[in-house]
Amino acid sequence: MSSHVPRGPWGVLIALSVLGAWMGHLVWLLVAADLSLASPLTYLHIALQAYLCTGLFITGHDAMHGTVSRHRWVNQSVGTLACFLFAGLSYRRLVVNHRAHHADPTGPDDPDFSTRTQAFWPWFATFMVRYMTWPQFLVMAAKFNLLMLLGVAQWRIVAFWVVPAVLGTVQLFYFGTYLPHRRPDTPDMAPHHARSLPRNHLWAMLSCYFFGYHWEHHQSPSTPWWRLWKMRDARAHEAGQALSLRQL
Repeated sequence: MSSHVPRGPWGVLIALSVLGAWMGHLVWLLVAADLSLASPLTYLHIALQAYLCTGLFITGHDAMHGTVSRHRWVNQSVGTLACFLFAGLSYRRLVVNHRAHHADPTGPDDPDFSTRTQAFWPWFATFMVRYMTWPQFLVMAAKFNLLMLLGVAQWRIVAFWVVPAVLGTVQLFYFGTYLPHRRPDTPDMAPHHARSLPRNHLWAMLSCYFFGYHWEHHQSPSTPWWRLWKMRDARAHEAGQALSLRQL
């Protein structure tokens, strides 16, 4: 993957902010929140925690591309921590699979793509089977039981830790894999076999941390998620200029 990384401390600061927000909100929900399943506010907090879970994985993903820091060890540390906290995932295994995805998007060696079906749920099931491992199950079970031993109510663990992780996984798959790469290919997807959401920066941020600007991500994997909107603007500007020239 590209060795270019952004200058300055922003990558590390943003990564730590996402990690801190996820952890702080989760701890509050597990031990201090005066919430119940009968309260509508509870479900708003679940939605917020799911969104933070999505950001947690996006942070790990950026670390895979070396965009969190100039220093490799920082990227590895942040990526390992983010992926472990997200769902007990192996950062090293994810790096290998993600490199394969970028090397041949939607091809036969792409671990993220389904060549058998383009239907959402069957593809999602295939995706999950490819990425879930027995060590991951053991790690998640250990986390669950540790929280129980610490006295956290079981309904809180399920509602505020398990459910947000599942919702975040679906969100990541839908906006980061299914919508960008599903067939049929169109001319605007070349050469990366990837499409982008229509240019709407607020929706792009809310839906998946600008990861819906997926053509731009494949065009420049070394651009961190929080700069993809600038690439989307630049691409739209270039397209507008090209259209104006054709009309002359």
